[in-house]
Amino acid sequence: MIPNLVADPAGPTLADFGKDPLWISIIKALFIFVFLMLGVLFGVWFERKLISRMQHRYGPNRAGKFGLLQSVADGLKMGLKEDILPRVVDKVVYILAPVIIAVPAFLSYSIIPFGPMVSMFGVRTPLQLTDLPVAVLLVLAMSSIGVYGIVLAGWGSRSPYAVLGGLRSTAQVISYEIAMGLSFVAVFLFAGTLSTSEIVAKQASGGTWSLGGLDIPLPSWYAILLIPSFLIYVITMLGETNRVPFDLPEGEGELVAGYHTEYSSSLKFAMFQLAEYVNVFTVSGLAITLFLGGWRAPWPISLWDGANTGWWPMLWFFVKLVLVFAFFIWVRASLPRIRYDQLMAFGWKVLIPLNLAWILLVATVRALQNARSEQPGSVPVVLVIAAIVVIGALAIYFRFDTVNQRRREAKAAEVAADMELLDAEPTAGGFPVPALDLPHYHGVNGRKEVPSGTN
Repeated sequence: MIPNLVADPAGPTLADFGKDPLWISIIKALFIFVFLMLGVLFGVWFERKLISRMQHRYGPNRAGKFGLLQSVADGLKMGLKEDILPRVVDKVVYILAPVIIAVPAFLSYSIIPFGPMVSMFGVRTPLQLTDLPVAVLLVLAMSSIGVYGIVLAGWGSRSPYAVLGGLRSTAQVISYEIAMGLSFVAVFLFAGTLSTSEIVAKQASGGTWSLGGLDIPLPSWYAILLIPSFLIYVITMLGETNRVPFDLPEGEGELVAGYHTEYSSSLKFAMFQLAEYVNVFTVSGLAITLFLGGWRAPWPISLWDGANTGWWPMLWFFVKLVLVFAFFIWVRASLPRIRYDQLMAFGWKVLIPLNLAWILLVATVRALQNARSEQPGSVPVVLVIAAIVVIGALAIYFRFDTVNQRRREAKAAEVAADMELLDAEPTAGGFPVPALDLPHYHGVNGRKEVPSGTN
């Protein structure tokens, strides 16, 4: 069977939520808020410091030890600066936009598990604020609402650059959120649930695959077992958070600053930056939860019996979060911003088709597993269906490949014809140039003289 997953008894389930006293829930909510606020301060410093070292610079090194207080100074500066309100903006939309983008970013972290069941002030409770049967869909919903903040910021500013940034964000989130949602489908098929705590529990043991009497061990992390889904999610989380190389809504080289062009460096601008970093932490936490084993210790630390009990799992979660955030910084320091047409083409023509093909394969494997375990006689039917799906996919691929080949041949013929025309007529297809035999003017009185041999 693939895979035979056994949930760890130390991990919480859906039945463990909704039983906490109110004061425990308030403590958890305050912890998440403080954690994200301090994480933003540390993240800004860490990003500036790491990029500086990649570029052989020192980075922040004046305010505090190793420049650790630089982010605090910048935050205080933006909070105390004068808030300039342009006269032409829609005041209500202009003021609400930063709030709309920041609040959903904080709400998304409520379903991220930090650890197993622990004892907190004598109360047995999971290290997670809440969980839902459709918890992963909550993150997608919150990210969709957050995009309204970007769109409304551009629309309410009534600036052409801000409007273009908002429109870019709309098209980008539609394109890459579809690919992101599809990358979750394979995880749902293997885990059998959309609950974040139960998905982490299903990664406790990879199980085995019985093949010809031989038990083949399977990896426990879905990042290894479902590596295409993980790679696609890594790309889409960059596009979903508007980070390099997909920071087209800002595009300072093209749109001055994009959707927040008309926002002065005040508290409203600080909320945009706060929301961006919180969204980065959210998609990173979701990647850890769905693909990297969640709060569970990696190998070989997992060989220690107490690695996944008590408060230790929170440490493993933080270490994974720092490593994923460092990946964001590494990509920003390494890759340039891509063109907008490349962004759209990559999302619709590459990521989504690959995701659909991978989901078909994963669904076929899961159907084979169910057929072997429950109805052995239905295996030939499943194989026939899988063969039809594969043959149909190949037929569609070759069909479109033939069309593309014809287009390439037609374009090559057109280019060859243009080259022949250029060889025959130097002025064809280029800038007009004066004829070589035109009369010219010279002499003291500007007398016109016609060259010899000219009619």
